Amino acid sequence: MDRVSRQAKVSPPRLSGSEQGGSAPRGPAGRAPSARWPEGGHGLGEPRILIIDDESTNIEMLSRILARAGIRAVTTTSDPRQALTLFRDTNPDLVLLDLHMPGKDGLSVLEELRGAIPEGTYLPILMLTGDGRSEARQRALSGGARDFLTKPFEISEVVLRIRNLLETRGLHLRLESHNRDLEGLVTARTRQLEDAQIEVLERLAGAAEVRDDDTGQHTQRVATTASVLASAARMEESSVGLIRRAAPLHDVGKIGIPDAILLKPGRLTDEEFEVMKRHTTIGARILAGGRSDLMQMAERIALNHHERWDGTGYPRGIAAETIPLEARVVAVADFFDALTHARPYRQAWPLAKVTQEIAALAGRHFDPHLARVFLSLESLGQFRDAPVPTASP
Repeated sequence: MDRVSRQAKVSPPRLSGSEQGGSAPRGPAGRAPSARWPEGGHGLGEPRILIIDDESTNIEMLSRILARAGIRAVTTTSDPRQALTLFRDTNPDLVLLDLHMPGKDGLSVLEELRGAIPEGTYLPILMLTGDGRSEARQRALSGGARDFLTKPFEISEVVLRIRNLLETRGLHLRLESHNRDLEGLVTARTRQLEDAQIEVLERLAGAAEVRDDDTGQHTQRVATTASVLASAARMEESSVGLIRRAAPLHDVGKIGIPDAILLKPGRLTDEEFEVMKRHTTIGARILAGGRSDLMQMAERIALNHHERWDGTGYPRGIAAETIPLEARVVAVADFFDALTHARPYRQAWPLAKVTQEIAALAGRHFDPHLARVFLSLESLGQFRDAPVPTASP
């Protein structure tokens, strides 16, 4: 009959003389090794143990030894078929697993348990066996067992082996926690440095922008419009957030364009337009070398937001889906905002005329899918008329 028991905070029972390890080896001072270690010495608070053994006498003895050693969060089963379920339910710190069991042997259970342990996690499995053959030990060790206990059990050996495995488990968990803390600090510091870098670049972009946009709001409006379009196009939330932060830098390269060209009220000559086109490569150079996803996206947007779906754009003349998706999104938002707001060299277009132009250029200038999504938005007027606050990180 299967036996599954869970023990929690029970008083440690008295052990018989033989169970107290009368024949156990003694230390230098002539005293037997203690069956108990200082509370918390393993660094796990109250460790959880799972015992899987088809012999109830072995389960009882091990439970009593563990209780005497101060470990009471013990779950046991004599049915190896329940091992995986109990393992997932109890999330143990250590598993004591019998090697030879009827129906399903310890090696089969070991394989199941190892598959349930996350990669990189140290969760020791201690094999219980009366089989002294090296072949059995090698198979278990190669299968993921960390150590062995030989039957019949000696209390001092049981306690010492369990203590060593639990201490290693505790060290591993503390190291994981420490690494997570360090990763959190590094992430926070990286974010601070990234935010500072972005702020400097946004100010630089703003300095360029106020030269041909009296309100200084073009880049932020483009960022807001682009993020709304990206969301409506069902891009991942993380990508939408990156576009919102990276889009304001799309025209940062204009800082390198002479005022005589940037602010010219009339049509640019062919030579002047060639100079103007350089703002894409200038911006990409300013943003190049960034390690974060944000800076890398900002670089791609700055370089590619004037590329066209049909390959007639600049600076590289790439086409269709070879143009980065975020640059295609910003291209629509930039075009819409530029034409719905006045510039020194032209008046703002009516909203209806701008939407007609975007529809006409879909599949030539713009990604046709993004153009359709943009034109289906019910709040296009807000992007033209409403003041746009700075996008939050």
